[in-house]
Amino acid sequence: MVDLSKMRQEYSSKGLKKEDLEDNPFKQFEKWFNEALKAELIEPNAFTLATVGKDLKPSQRTVLLKMYDKEGFTFFSNYESKKAKQIDENSNISAHFAWLGLERQVRIEGIIKKISKTESLKYFLSRPKGSQLGAWVSHQSQVVTSRSILETKFDEMRKKFAKGEIPFPSFWGGYQIIPNYFEFWQGALNRLHDRFVYKLVENRWEIYRLEP
Repeated sequence: MVDLSKMRQEYSSKGLKKEDLEDNPFKQFEKWFNEALKAELIEPNAFTLATVGKDLKPSQRTVLLKMYDKEGFTFFSNYESKKAKQIDENSNISAHFAWLGLERQVRIEGIIKKISKTESLKYFLSRPKGSQLGAWVSHQSQVVTSRSILETKFDEMRKKFAKGEIPFPSFWGGYQIIPNYFEFWQGALNRLHDRFVYKLVENRWEIYRLEP
C-alpha cells in the first residue's frame, strides 16, 4: 500500500462569507471564473462532467466549457459517444470545476439538453480546421487498435475536404447544462472550509451554508 497520509496542504485563504456572495449564482460563477482567468490557471474552463445511464453506473470525464449565460453552461461533444448515450437515458448531470490554485471548487447539478443545430454550426465554423477535421475522424468512445489508424483517417479527411469549407457533421454538437443547484467551496484554515449552496426553489435561488 502506498501511504499518502502525510501529504497535506494547508489552505491559507481568508475564507468566504455569505455577505460576499452575489444574490445570483450565475453572477457568482462569473466573478470566480474571471478571477481564475486573471490568476492564469491552466484551462480554467475545464470541468468534470458526471453522467449516469440506465444501468446506474456513473461515468465522468473532463470537458471544456465554451460558453455560458444566465440560462446555463455549454460544451460540445460527439452525439454518439458514451456520454451522449448516458445523457439520452438520464438528463440529470453533475459538473465540477476545480480551481485549486485559488483553493476553490464549484459544483453544479441540473439537467442537460442539446442546443440548436444553428448554435452548434456557428461554433463549429469558429473552430480551427484541425479541430473540425478531428470531429469527423473520431468515433468517440469506440475502440481503435492504434493511433496510426486515426492519423490515416485524419489525412484522408484532410484530402477529402481540401477544397472549400469543411461540412458540419450531423453527429456532433453542443449541450447546455441548466442548473438547479450550485455549491461554491472555498478552502480555509484547519479544514473548516466554507461551502455555500444556491438551490432553486420555486424559481428563486435560496442560499445556505454547509458544514465542511
